[in-house]
Amino acid sequence: MAVIDSTRSHVSTAGFGSLMTRVYDTIVAWNERRATRKALSQLSDRELDDIGLSRGDIDLVARQI
Repeated sequence: MAVIDSTRSHVSTAGFGSLMTRVYDTIVAWNERRATRKALSQLSDRELDDIGLSRGDIDLVARQI
C-alpha cells in the first residue's frame, strides 16, 4: 500500500517581502546618489566653491546621502 504525505512545509513569505524591501531601498538610495552626483556635476567650479565644495568632493557628498 502506498502512503501519501499531504502535509506541506510552510513557505515563509515574510522573508521574500523583506528581501524585496531591501532591494527597493537599495535602488532608491542608489538613485538618490546618482541624482546628487549629476546635479553637483552640472554646477560650475564657482558655484561649487560658493557652497564650499570642489569637484573632488562630489562623490564623497553623494555617498553621505
